[in-house]
Parts: sequence; structure tokens; C-alpha cells
Amino acid sequence: MLKGKKIVLGVTGSIAAYKAAEILSLLKKRGAEVKVIMTKSAGELVHPLTFSALSGYPTITDLFSPYDQTEIKHISLNQWADLILVAPATANIIGKIAHGIADDMLTTTIMASKLPVVFAPAMNKNMISNPIYQENVKKLTALGYEFMETEYGPLACGEIGEGRLAKIEEIVSKVEDILSFPKDYQGKTILITASCTREPLDEVRFISNYSTGKMGFALAKVAKARGAKVILVSGPTSLSPLTGVKTILVNTAEEMKEEVDRYFEEADIVISAAAVADFRPKEKVSGKIKKGNNQRMFIELERNPDILAELGPKKGNKILVGFAAEAEDLIPNAYKKLREKNLDLIIANDISIKEAGFGSDKNIAKIINKEGIVVKELPLMLKTEMAEQILDEILNLINK
Repeated sequence: MLKGKKIVLGVTGSIAAYKAAEILSLLKKRGAEVKVIMTKSAGELVHPLTFSALSGYPTITDLFSPYDQTEIKHISLNQWADLILVAPATANIIGKIAHGIADDMLTTTIMASKLPVVFAPAMNKNMISNPIYQENVKKLTALGYEFMETEYGPLACGEIGEGRLAKIEEIVSKVEDILSFPKDYQGKTILITASCTREPLDEVRFISNYSTGKMGFALAKVAKARGAKVILVSGPTSLSPLTGVKTILVNTAEEMKEEVDRYFEEADIVISAAAVADFRPKEKVSGKIKKGNNQRMFIELERNPDILAELGPKKGNKILVGFAAEAEDLIPNAYKKLREKNLDLIIANDISIKEAGFGSDKNIAKIINKEGIVVKELPLMLKTEMAEQILDEILNLINK
């Protein structure tokens, strides 16, 4: 997603400076070109040659760099780059930028920049809770600078608390989000359901399906990257939580309905990507069902609530989007579902196609509008790419 993008990586004097080498490696793996500026303190912790070898460019350590005397470096870097990432960012560097101090190559480059700037702080828990530091962050955030949240855990000083550098994957994902997507969903709230539901038979068994939540999580990730406030209601999943997305985990269809109803009013758009069980056992057995000598077992099922169908009559100006996983008569069955549930769009998936659908990172789909017209035929693609296409089509409805 970062192919062709150019990033200036600022490394400052936090003990987490060694992690900047991993950040650089992942940025390059995602396709970015990276030039590194190190502060004097950072150079005491990690040798500049490390970053030179990884980036393929000389590491810049001085305002008056001996490597190139033919250009004004802090200006040319801004002309070259698409984004500046400071990781790790110390309280010192954040304080300098907040007060307009430009006394080294990194601060001078940032002060001369109109590029997006992302800070990934790392420091002692007392420093991060200091009111002066907090005011500096507030000031810079108000001016449009981006900040990663630190993590709670063991710190280099031996204490435990806030201040650990954010996960490397999350830092790179933040850069991808900023550089890859327009902020065309700014001011919109999107409620998304994902994964399966589990309907318990007893304390150890349940009825469910093969949905893993990958499509719903992809929609949430891309919607957040495009500026939306995202509320994700997910059934059981092994997927990692998404940074910046309010996520509510549930098990049963009843629990999912309760959470969807709770957040429905504040949503502008609802996307139902969850595979909700149609039926549940009428009674849940306490403990564990024993097989005994029985050769057969009969379990009485009852209907679960149809969450999306109940939203249709009260949607007002909201946009409702559903999914239809079908094994036959794909278009007629999907359109029937769209019409009966008063949806604005439905995403029709043929579950018989290999390499797509449940559990896969890829999918094939047709997007059908209220008139029953297939407005987009989406070939086999990554679910994140499909999420972009779906959100594009929703935006077309909003802008009509």
C-alpha cells in the first residue's frame, strides 16, 4: 500500500530507538522509500550506519550534513517526502516542535514542513502523564499533527505503566492510512457488524458458521482510514483489535442485536457483514450433554431475531447495507433479501467459488442497488480492496 511513497523517519533519543530499525524495514517491505534523520541522542543508542544499510540512503545526523553540500537539506527533504514519521518521539522533540524550536535537522525539517507529521511517543510513565507534555500534545493535535497512542506495560526503567512505543505494525498502518486514503468519510459514523454468532447448546458446544470477521474488519479498517467514526460489533474472532475503532465483542445473535440497537441512532451508515445464525437451540442445557447410549439426538431450534430486517422500517435517512452469501440463484436471492429488508445496497457472494468467502483474505462479489441493478462486479481481490469499492459505492449514494 506504500508503493511509491516517500517517508522521512525521524529517530530520537528514546531507548526504543532500536525499534525504529524494524519500523524502517516494514515501511520498505510495504513499498516505501525512507530517508532517516537521527538526533544526536539517538545516535548514542543506535549507530547511524544501521539505518543507512536498511534505507539505502545516508543517515542524516547533522543540520550541516557532510554528505551533501549542494542543497538546503531540510527544504529538499520536504520537497522529496510525502510524510514525516517520528518514531520513537521523546517528550523533548514534542516540546520543541510545540514551542517552535528548530535547532537540529529533525526539528528544522518539521518546522519547514507542510507534510503530514506523525509522532509515535515513547517515554517514562511520569513523563507521559506530566501536564506540560499533555498540553504540548493537545496543542500539536489541534494544529493537525497526528499522534499514536502509547502502550501500557514494562518500561525500560523497570517500572510498569503507560509510555511504551505503539506496536510497529500499528505505526506502519497509521502511515498507510494517512497516505493511501482520502478523508471522504469525515464526520460520518458507520456501524459495522462482523464475524459469526455462537448459539450455545450447553456449556461446551454451540451452533455457528465459518465466518471469521475478515470482511467486516476490512470495512472497519478502511472506513476509519477514510475519516469515519467506526463502531464495530463483532462475534467471536481471532483477528487483532483495530486501533481507533470502537469494538464491542459479542457471542450470540441476541447480544449482537442488543449492541446494534444501542448504537443504531448515532450511525449514519449501517453495514451488516456478520453471518448471524438464523436459529438457536430453544433451550440451553446446563453443564454438558452426555451422549449416553443414544444413537440419535433431537434438538429443537427457534428463530433468532433478524437484526437487519428490524432496522429497515426505522432507518429514516440512514444507509443500510447487507451481505448475501448464496450457493445458487445469486442475484435473485440477493435482490429478494435487499427488497424485504429495505436495504440501499447488498453485496452478493457466491460461496461455491474457491479462494473466496469465509476464512479467505480474498473475495468475489456483486454490488446490487435498490433497483436490482448490479452496479459493480468485483473480481477476486483482497477484502481490504473490496472494502474500498463498497465504501466508494456508499459514497456515491450519499452524494446523489
